[in-house]
Amino acid sequence: MKPAIINKIIIVVAIVLLILLFRLLHLDHYLTLSYLKASREQLAQLYAERAGLVIGGYMLIYIVATALSLPGAVILTLAGGALFGLVTGTIVISFASTIGATLACLVSRFLLRDWVQARFGDKLQRINAGMEQEGGFYLFTLRLIPVFPFFVINLAMGLTRIKISTYYWVSQFGMLPATIVYVNAGKELGKLETLAGILSPSLIFSFVLLGLFPITVKKIMARIKK
Repeated sequence: MKPAIINKIIIVVAIVLLILLFRLLHLDHYLTLSYLKASREQLAQLYAERAGLVIGGYMLIYIVATALSLPGAVILTLAGGALFGLVTGTIVISFASTIGATLACLVSRFLLRDWVQARFGDKLQRINAGMEQEGGFYLFTLRLIPVFPFFVINLAMGLTRIKISTYYWVSQFGMLPATIVYVNAGKELGKLETLAGILSPSLIFSFVLLGLFPITVKKIMARIKK
């Protein structure tokens, strides 16, 4: 058996085992808004005592969850905003999400691209040509306008010929506006002490931004394209 095939089998087995472990240990319970709200005080105290450790652990969890396309990215982002605040949360999540997305893209490329290209190569010629010409702008648009789920973009881009370096920096900047919006929403959620706080102007404004952001960016990108 060829070394490349053996390496792919090892990676597939490792990914499957990690996902099974995630399910068997019910780790998805920790990626819910209810759990994060209930644990907010303990997490805040731990962060105050060991900021570096908490940030490092958070980034590792975020990167692994994103690389394996596990659910919970939105909850993790909101949690980061609630725990770290707007500035630190944005920086930490921006790098963690981009690194995780790049790893997911690499896994998709290593495991699936050759098979997809061999089977559908003739049908993918136009897509590959378009990615070579406008790949960065196309990816930037997808990142700004969340038409498709985050993990779908990561996996789909792995099947194209876009350079990984281009994929990384375009994703870093393309996801930044949405990251800021979600982190800000998480920051406001973290301030909630009672149900009455839901009606606070700052929290309402944060969720208005969440709703208007995709539509606004879509219109801006349409104007730029024209």
